[in-house]
Amino acid sequence: MSTNPVAPPDEGELVVATVKNVKQNGAYVDLDEFPGIEGFIFIGEIASGWVKNIRGFVREGQRLICKVMRTRKDGSSLELSLKSVSEERRRARLQEWKNEQRAHQLLKVLGEKVSWSPEQTQEQGHELIDAFGTLYAAFEEAAMQEGGLTNAGFEGDWIAPFIEIAIENIIPPFVELRGILTLSINNTQGVTVIREALLSAESLSNTEEETEVKCFYDGAPSYRLELRAPDFKIAESLWDQATRSVIDHMVAAGGEANAERE
Repeated sequence: MSTNPVAPPDEGELVVATVKNVKQNGAYVDLDEFPGIEGFIFIGEIASGWVKNIRGFVREGQRLICKVMRTRKDGSSLELSLKSVSEERRRARLQEWKNEQRAHQLLKVLGEKVSWSPEQTQEQGHELIDAFGTLYAAFEEAAMQEGGLTNAGFEGDWIAPFIEIAIENIIPPFVELRGILTLSINNTQGVTVIREALLSAESLSNTEEETEVKCFYDGAPSYRLELRAPDFKIAESLWDQATRSVIDHMVAAGGEANAERE
C-alpha cells in the first residue's frame, strides 16, 4: 500500500528531533513527526557562544526541540537551530508532542475497545485532528465540555467510550458547562428582577475555588449561562446551584424560569 509523502515543516516552525549522528561540525537528526525527513544542526547553531566540544551539548538518541532555519529544495533535509529555541518554548513544544503521543495511544485503546481495524482507527484520528487541530485537543474537549464531539458533528456508538477514556486519562485545565435560561415575567420591574436573578448566579463565582459563572443576553426570553470549574463534580454542583438561584428569584417575583443544558 503506497503512502503519500509527508510535507516538510515550514521555516520558523519548532520541530521535535532525535539525534542520530554527532559529527565534529554538527549533528544529524531525524524529525519525529516527519518520517523520511532529516535535519542538520550546524555547530554554530548548537549553543550561543563558542562550542568547544559538541558532545557536551548533544548526544545520539537525545530528543531535541529545534527551529527550522532553511529547507532544501527537495524538502528531504532541513537546516535547524537549537540555540534559537528558548527554554520556555522548548518545554511547551515538548509537552505538546508528549500530549499528542499520549492521545494516539488512547485512540488505539479506543479502537481496540470498539473493535475498529487499524485503518478505521487511523481514519477516525485524521477526522478528529481535522476538526480540533490535534488529537489531544479532541480528547481534551471531550473531557472538558459535555457534547463537545457531537457539537463538532461527530456521531456513533464510539463517542461514549471516547468520552469515558478522555475523562479518565486527560486532566483538563477546567470543565465548562453551557446552557440556556428562559426567563419571563409580566411585571413593571421585570428587567430589574431578571438582572438580579442573573447576578445571583454570577455571585456564585469563587476565585479561590477556581469557579466562574457568567450570564449573557441572547435575546428575550433567552439568556446564556456559562460556567467553569476544576472538575465535573464541582461543575455539576455549580450548575445546580446557579440555575436554582435564578429560578427561585424569578418564581419569588411572580415570573417563570426554565434551564436547559446545551
